[in-house]
Amino acid sequence: MNRVAIIDDSDINLTLLKALVTKLGGCEPVLFQESRVGLAWCVDNRPDLLIVDYMMPDLDGLQFIARFRAAPGCEEIPVLMITANDDKDVRYEALQIGATDFLTKPVDRIEFSARVRNMLSLSTSRRHLADRAAWLAEAVEKATAAIRSREQELLFRMSRAAEFRDPETGAHIQRMAHYSHLIAASLGLPAEDQALILQAAPMHDVGKIGIPDYILLKPGKLTPEEFEVMKTHSRLGFELLSGSESVVLQAAASIAIGHHEKYDGSGYPYGVAGEAIPLFGRIVAVADVFDALTSERPYKKAWTFDQAVSFLREGAGRHFDAACVEAFLVRMDDVLAIHARFQDEDAPVI
Repeated sequence: MNRVAIIDDSDINLTLLKALVTKLGGCEPVLFQESRVGLAWCVDNRPDLLIVDYMMPDLDGLQFIARFRAAPGCEEIPVLMITANDDKDVRYEALQIGATDFLTKPVDRIEFSARVRNMLSLSTSRRHLADRAAWLAEAVEKATAAIRSREQELLFRMSRAAEFRDPETGAHIQRMAHYSHLIAASLGLPAEDQALILQAAPMHDVGKIGIPDYILLKPGKLTPEEFEVMKTHSRLGFELLSGSESVVLQAAASIAIGHHEKYDGSGYPYGVAGEAIPLFGRIVAVADVFDALTSERPYKKAWTFDQAVSFLREGAGRHFDAACVEAFLVRMDDVLAIHARFQDEDAPVI
């Protein structure tokens, strides 16, 4: 049912226009004799067609249309102005301020019916187009969400592929990813970046796929030569992940190459310092080291939280970005919750 708002200060005109609109079928005429009352209703209810008289007290037809068009969501609703004035300047102004069409009095029944049908058809087409646009937007969002889900599953499986060759345990990538997300949130990064680092952080050590087992799985301390080979995993991870159109893989590449750099420039692979180290790499460095320190491994006992916190504080400004350390430490209640949530025997997918 199409709602047609009719605004005219004359009872006779309202009765005539209501009869003409009703004869069209499928229309519900809504009548207003006071222009301000009619304007308020039209702005709130957005009819399918608006018919307004030109000569009215308080607000005339031109003023009515101008105010109606200025209201949000009323820019495209068809407006038919009816006037006894044959002055072209009035018609020109009516069109300029937003009238869709106009008729002169006395109103011809056949012409009125034809023009109203045309404008209602226009209104219906506009509504269908808006509905289709909304449907398409929803469909695109669903398809995009499915792609993101598949991409995240692939990233997680790649992370686990590296992890299967690494003595570190399954929950490590979960904890350090959520620690990284926590730091990003504490630093005030946008929600998109917080979600991005949560997805990308698990890829930080994917380059270990290319490290020989005799080095990667060695239970004791590495020789200087072996450590040089181990350090190449940062570049290997970057080479594996870079060049993709995926923003997640781009972020993961930045993390892979940056999370072993140190704030004072003494890290690897390139010895960059300070803010030249990608921010995501600086964040993951804190998260990764803290979890490594507080986790038990075949070759070491787990540090206490107090010992690990002291290590981070001592390394702030040298090993780590001090801002990232502080952002992590102020959320220790959340850190404890993450540590308790992701245990080595139970590592759910992010």
